[in-house]
Parts: sequence; C-alpha cells; structure tokens
Amino acid sequence: MSTPLESDIDIWSDEIVVDPYPAYAELREQAGVVHLPKNDLYVLTRYDVIRDALGDPATFSSTTLGFNPMVNEALQGTSLASDPPMHTQLRATLSENLTPRALRGLKVVIDEKAEKLVAELVAAGSFEAIDSLARAFPLEIVADLIGFSGHVKDNMLRWGQAAMQVLGPMNQRTQESFPIAGELYGWCSSVKAEDLTPGSIGRGIFDAEARGDIPEGTAGHIIHQYLGAGVDTTIASIGNIVALFGRHPEQLEIVCENPDLVPAAFAEVLRYWVPIHIWGRTTTREVEIDGYTVPKGAQIGLLIGAGNRDPRHYENPDTFDVRRNPTDHLSFGYGPHGCAGQGLARLEGHAIVSALARQVQSITISEPVRVPSNMTRSIESLRVLEVVAA
Repeated sequence: MSTPLESDIDIWSDEIVVDPYPAYAELREQAGVVHLPKNDLYVLTRYDVIRDALGDPATFSSTTLGFNPMVNEALQGTSLASDPPMHTQLRATLSENLTPRALRGLKVVIDEKAEKLVAELVAAGSFEAIDSLARAFPLEIVADLIGFSGHVKDNMLRWGQAAMQVLGPMNQRTQESFPIAGELYGWCSSVKAEDLTPGSIGRGIFDAEARGDIPEGTAGHIIHQYLGAGVDTTIASIGNIVALFGRHPEQLEIVCENPDLVPAAFAEVLRYWVPIHIWGRTTTREVEIDGYTVPKGAQIGLLIGAGNRDPRHYENPDTFDVRRNPTDHLSFGYGPHGCAGQGLARLEGHAIVSALARQVQSITISEPVRVPSNMTRSIESLRVLEVVAA
C-alpha cells in the first residue's frame, strides 16, 4: 500500500467554502482519499469510500467530530461525538421522538404551516426567501417541538449557526463563533425540565433522564443537538429548494404536474447542493482506503458533497433532476450516526416543496448570496423578484 496523494487545496478557504464543487471534482478525480497538508487532514472524496467510512465507527471514530480540540472536548458526552456502546444509548433517547411513527401526528401541523406561509408570500408577490421562509419555517417548528420560548427562541438562529461554525478549524470564523456557541452550551448545561413547554419533546428527554434511560446530566446535551445540529442545516436545505426551483423552472414545472415527485425532488435538492461542507472522523487504526494507507490517529474529513456528485455512483451527477430520486444520497449520513433528525427534516422539506408546487407556477429570483462558513453551506440572502401563482 502507498501513501495517499497530496493536494495544496485549503478546504476552508473563503473561495472554496462558498463554491466547493470545482475543488470537490478535482480531489475526487485525484483519488478516493487525498492528504491536505494545509489542513492536516485526509479527505474522503468518492461515494463508496465515504459510505464505507460512515458505516464503520470502529475504524472511523466520531470522538473528534470537529476540527479543533476545544470543540471536540466540549462535545464529549453527546451522541454526536461518541461511539458505540455509549452512542447507542444516547442516540436511542434522541431518536425516540423522531421516528416516523412519533412524527406522524406532526405531519398535518407542518403541512398546514407550510401552506399558510407560502400562501402569504405568494400573495405578497415578491419576498426575501431566506428570512421569510428558509429561516422562519424551521425555527418555528423546532421551537414548538422542543418547547423553547422567550430568549431561547429569540437566540435559536445565532446559536444554531455558531454551533456549526465552531466545528471548523481554529480560524477567524471559529474564534468569533465560540462565545456565541458558549451561550448555547451554557444554557443547555443549566436548563431544567420546567424551562420547557409541558408535553414537548424537550420535557420528554428530561423524563427519560429521570427514569434512568440515559445517564444523569445528559438531557441538556441531547437538547443541544436539536439546536446545534438540526436547525442550520434545515435552513440551508429550504433556501436551496427556492434557489434551485428559481434557477431550474422546468424542474418546478415537473413537480407541479407530478405531485408524487415531492419526496424525490427534496432528495435531489439534498444531493445536488449538500447542506454540510465537511464532517469529521478519526482513524482508530492504520487503515487502507481506496488502495492507500492512512495512519492511525489521522483526522479524516468526509466531503459529503463530493460523494453526492460522484459519477461512479450517479449518472450525470452535475445535473439537477427531480426525477432522479437519489434516496441513497449522503447528506443525512449513513450507518449508526445517520442523521437522527432526518425524518423531521424530510417532513419540513416535503411540506415546502409541496406547498410551492401547489401554489406557484414559476418564480424569478436574484442571484443567491453566500457567505463563507466552515461547515454549513447555506444561502445568506435570496430575493424572489416575482411569483406567478398556480
């Protein structure tokens, strides 16, 4: 086995995090694993290689999920940054209220909220899609679900953004976000059951702790994950729905004519524009990856977006096609650490795609504005200039 090839790419440069796809393609064609000396990182670039790593937590540990020591230390004790068997126990409580059965009752509420919000925006004729839709919708859903109110609800956006940002290397973006992420961490460390709305999922997590289903003192860690891992990525995905339908009007027309394609359309949004730029693992042993030897203790970067556009797995991967139905895309991860909130994210995404397909014939958009971000690839502002109602 040989040493992995190297690239002088800086995976967190402003230019790359705003538009990573040329770099993804270059690295993917180089090899399934490439060493980036500038980032002290081995990146995985191809679909099968990434999926295999996600499915092997014994070799690719999540205990260093982030890319700086401070955040990895802060995340100890969470299901995000733990391996089995501890992960299995924590994950069970996190997932208990996010199973399809548990979410079934929420679907009607989420669909109604989406229809109402989209109807108001269509009636306005033009709107700012990120603030008015991509942020407003999931923030309200998650606040109601977990039982947040008052100053916590007001801080959800900035806390959620900062919690993702600090997973990056110790660059300026990370350093500026640590104090804000610290506010979230501090609140989650001190939150009590009575701070959350009766009957909410948040209350249920404290009930699980009281029963001994999870270790004492971990309820706050689990609530942290709902905010830290779920909000910013869902906002990114909903913003991408609007931008992609604006950029590809024929694809919106296809969904309008075929409502059964709503789930496929959302899956294609997630595949085509991944909401997560990179995700971390560490090797627990020397391991062969795609014919190259990676040493024990190496920091791994999973380039999910590169895997989602791998031509070895998807035909014409650079084409946005709502009929593709890529149910095996990597944006929700895979294996034991597959996104616990993916059921909720799908409900929200399907509701928005469905509401747009029912109520909108076409939309004209401005150029999406993106700002550099370590982990989440989201649109900062997007103006819908004109809506033609269905």
